[in-house]
Amino acid sequence: MDNLTTDDWREIVNKKLHFPPELILAIQEGNAAWVDGLLSLGDGIIRQLDESEDRLWREALNLSIRLGREDIMSSLLLGVKFDFRQIHEALLVAVDTNQPLVVKQLLDRLDQEKGNKMDVRSFSMAIFDHSIDDSQFAPGVTPLTLACQKDLYEIVMMLTQRGHDIPLPHAISCTCLECRNARQYDLLKFSLSRINTYRGIASRAYLSITSEDAMLSAFHLSRELRKLSNKEPEFKPQYLALEQLCQEFAVELLGMCRNQSEVSTILNSAEEDSEDELDEQTFEEGIPNLARLRLAVNYNQKQFVTHPICQQVLSSIWCGNLSGWRGSRTTWKLLVSLGIFITMPVLCLVYWIAPKSKLGKMLKIPVIKFLLHSASYMWFLITLLSESIFMEIYRTDFASRKQNLLHNSLHMIWVVGFFWFECKEVWIEGLKSYFLDLWNIVDMMVLSMYLASFTLRVLIMLRGLFLCEDPSTPELCDYFTNSIRENWKQEDPQLIAEILFAVTSLLSFTRLAYILPAHESLGTLQISMGRMIDDMMRFMFILMIIGTAFLCGINNIYVPYVVSPHLGRLNETFNFLFWTMFGMANQEYVDMPDFILAEFVGRIFYGIFTLLIVIVLLNMLIAMISNSFQRIEDDADVEWKFARSKLYLSYFREGLTMPVPFNIIPTPKAMFYALRSIFQKICCCCNKKGPEYPPITSVSGNMLNGGKGQGEGRASYRLQVTNALVHRYIEAARREFEESKRKDVGNRITELNKAVGRVHAEMQDFHQKLQWQHKSEPDQANILGKYILGAKNNFRDFNKNEPVKCENTGLQISMQPKEEDLEKEADIQAGGDVSEEREEEPGFESPTETLPEEEMTFETVSTCDESETNSTDYRVTA
Repeated sequence: MDNLTTDDWREIVNKKLHFPPELILAIQEGNAAWVDGLLSLGDGIIRQLDESEDRLWREALNLSIRLGREDIMSSLLLGVKFDFRQIHEALLVAVDTNQPLVVKQLLDRLDQEKGNKMDVRSFSMAIFDHSIDDSQFAPGVTPLTLACQKDLYEIVMMLTQRGHDIPLPHAISCTCLECRNARQYDLLKFSLSRINTYRGIASRAYLSITSEDAMLSAFHLSRELRKLSNKEPEFKPQYLALEQLCQEFAVELLGMCRNQSEVSTILNSAEEDSEDELDEQTFEEGIPNLARLRLAVNYNQKQFVTHPICQQVLSSIWCGNLSGWRGSRTTWKLLVSLGIFITMPVLCLVYWIAPKSKLGKMLKIPVIKFLLHSASYMWFLITLLSESIFMEIYRTDFASRKQNLLHNSLHMIWVVGFFWFECKEVWIEGLKSYFLDLWNIVDMMVLSMYLASFTLRVLIMLRGLFLCEDPSTPELCDYFTNSIRENWKQEDPQLIAEILFAVTSLLSFTRLAYILPAHESLGTLQISMGRMIDDMMRFMFILMIIGTAFLCGINNIYVPYVVSPHLGRLNETFNFLFWTMFGMANQEYVDMPDFILAEFVGRIFYGIFTLLIVIVLLNMLIAMISNSFQRIEDDADVEWKFARSKLYLSYFREGLTMPVPFNIIPTPKAMFYALRSIFQKICCCCNKKGPEYPPITSVSGNMLNGGKGQGEGRASYRLQVTNALVHRYIEAARREFEESKRKDVGNRITELNKAVGRVHAEMQDFHQKLQWQHKSEPDQANILGKYILGAKNNFRDFNKNEPVKCENTGLQISMQPKEEDLEKEADIQAGGDVSEEREEEPGFESPTETLPEEEMTFETVSTCDESETNSTDYRVTA
């Protein structure tokens, strides 16, 4: 040894270990001694792997992990120098088979090799490694993402404590160096890596363990995944499935609430930035702001909003102290609504004088406020209808310049009230939240057209007044005061004002659909109608393309021929094709007997147009509408409750109690609040006391002691509730996993098969050791007899195990040794003398050559169906 040079030692240390072919068989049989012999661990030298046999060594290590041979795995890790790539795949196998102890051992090996931070970085850069292409796991799958996808909470906790993390993928349009290199290296691998990363982030285990507020994180991630489904349509089903998973997780967390205090805390919690402002709005008048519920509505979390807990909270706030409203009949509700409609001015007067009275407080109940505003809007529609009838009666005056502003301007009182109502709504909700509701956009457009129409009529009257005072413009004065309608210009302000008034009248009656979600049947129909209109808008785009193509083609055919009075001009051709869709056009318009070729081509174009538009596209539109209606009907309860929740929330806001047009008049209450706010800002006093919350007994004491002030206590209590819900959810998930594992008959049979295999391997190993020894040892038979008895005793305990149930399913294991085996066992137990006498008999074989044979019967008895009984006989022979 002293004669070895430095090069000789380097050759010994860096010696490549070639893969022995018998290693796989030794691992399968569980023969640790054989594995140690193949690895030649006696010299204590750790060999490096042969790169050409990298896959074989990986399969050997992975096989030992899958079979649960921890001793063999330890021998492999001790005798062979595996690099990071092999340990990475072994970790994935250990996570896939749910072996926390093996995962811990592999993580310790990684800590010894390079350190935790370097390993975590290497996991994220594994996409650039060609060696993972032949792995059984997809690109981008790390041990943490795999554990998260399988919801293995113990392993996820272990990995996160070791510093492992799932970095959020960059935006799809990111142009950083890392993203550019990944796309150029392998685009498919890059996309699959993003999908697998989001699968880990969207898992219940990762959200529960790594998020401070798991429910809020689920909301944000759900919204992001919905956006990604539109940006990456290639993987849209995968993103939508993950988005659905996030929604279900938030719903399951909400279902873990046990009392009203926890529900109120969860639904009234918002993000940290806006929490203080929301608290001021929440407890001033005793109506909660439901910030978390509003966020769920904005993020389109339909399952969360329509959960029974949320619906119960909304219904209780909606009815207030009118406990009998929810269970009353529809007839009684209609009578109450009619009474509010008739007595609306009186009720508004009472609230204007005494808002703190009993009647005034009743008017602030959301359902009464809804009926009051609906009654005001009905009076507005009645006013519009009356003005239309009045215009028809005095048609002559309205057709000339003699009309007065008082003739058809009574509706402007409501318009001014609506304008002030929308301004206050923007002030309360904020501009961003205001434009999230499409109905607010419709209101803004309608009010703009009402104001534009009224402004144009005022402009005409003032223009005529000022022009008539100037003697130099008699023609303009006569035009704006005495001219008849036939002499008006096409851009006359009065014509535009009349058109705007007609459009706004139509939209005003259509706006009545806003209150339909308050009723279940009408709300479902209103939602279906909205979806149908959306389908029609998409259909109209396709129809416009095809219609324009045929319009140009047919018109260009008939333009050179003046003999056709109906075709050849763009307007006439458009009218002809438009009415053809409804079967109301004359087919003889395409005939030109004097020009046969042009007539033939024109008929072909017209026939193809009729075939495409009338037969194909119109039937496709009917199918689209039917499909949309059927989708709404299949999920009618969720869709209606979500639409009703948005209607309810719009009436939970503070203020806006006085309906239009009575809200124009300043109330004493508004003046008092304005003076009080000014006084508070000057004196900086009258600070409100923060709300107090009861303690949560299910949270640990160290969590309850957090927070010293009111604000900190508020945040601490919210975190306590969130942590308590997550803790309950994890415990429920673990119980469910253990219960499913206990009921899995196949899992129990697999464990028994493994036990039988281990015993079989041990008996074979013992038999080989006996063959190495001399057959004439005096105590050989005694040793063999004791081993056989020990093997039998191991199988006797299986009868005492708890039966496996599939609701009522038992697994019975019976041991039935043969009679001759019993006789041999008795002879062996008698001692060595009996053994020697038996050896002299002519038909006796030595126990070292043939071991006794036992018959084990595994019988599965299922009481789910008594007619079916499956039995499996296993015979172990050594």
